[in-house]
Amino acid sequence: MKDVMRWFVFVAVFVCVAWLVATNVYAQAARPCAEDVEKFCKGVQPGGGRIAECLKQHENELSGPCKQKMQEARERAKEVHQACADDVQKFCGDVTPGKGRVARCLKEHANQLSPECKKELEEVKKRPGKPLPEKQ
Repeated sequence: MKDVMRWFVFVAVFVCVAWLVATNVYAQAARPCAEDVEKFCKGVQPGGGRIAECLKQHENELSGPCKQKMQEARERAKEVHQACADDVQKFCGDVTPGKGRVARCLKEHANQLSPECKKELEEVKKRPGKPLPEKQ
């Protein structure tokens, strides 16, 4: 059961970071994935991780710089996972991952998060693009 919970937490944090990176990728027209988004995901409506999913589906076809950006996002997700796994489990364990729900949950509990998690989330927020989503 503990391994299942760890896997759930990992997936939740990964989805959260992937969503943040995807919104950043889409929002930055002059960035490494802008042409790839235009080429492969032109009809995809932004939001809810749809752009990230589209890019993932075309991963083998992406440009070199975009592939590098996606790899950096995966590495960043691992760092956030390590720092925030306990917080996600503690505060967001009942939240279904996807569409920014875990990110919103962490934001709602920002004052209660561990120092390590706060630091990693601040680093994510410093990157250009959209901030963590607001409560809907």
